[in-house]
Amino acid sequence: MHEVFEHTADLGLRIRAADLPTLFAEAAAALFAAIVEDLNTVRPEQRMEVELPADEREYLLFDWLNELLYRYETQHLLCNRFEVKLDEAGLHGIAWGEPLDRDRHALSHEVKAITYHALKIEPTADGWLAEIIVDI
Repeated sequence: MHEVFEHTADLGLRIRAADLPTLFAEAAAALFAAIVEDLNTVRPEQRMEVELPADEREYLLFDWLNELLYRYETQHLLCNRFEVKLDEAGLHGIAWGEPLDRDRHALSHEVKAITYHALKIEPTADGWLAEIIVDI
């Protein structure tokens, strides 16, 4: 589950999940839900893999989202399905999506960057919570 919250000229993403891999996958979905108005219009036609070395949880989440945003900006690839595995070696992520089609994909926000500002991941009574501020 994810939600958007206001943060000055930026956009905040609040994500909740039962476990860390799901939290990372939901954070990616939240990022693309901020970019495109309806994620259901994105078809999972192309597969993209992301490998990141182990780091602190917050930095790993930043790097994961930053890599996905970079691929969107350079390859115009919108993603709507994500699978994440975390272990002592780092993150192995898979994203599925398709190139931006302006006839089918209405864009919502121009996400310029993922920020470190107020970035957090913390355990909760029923799983995990993450908050990320994106520059729009």
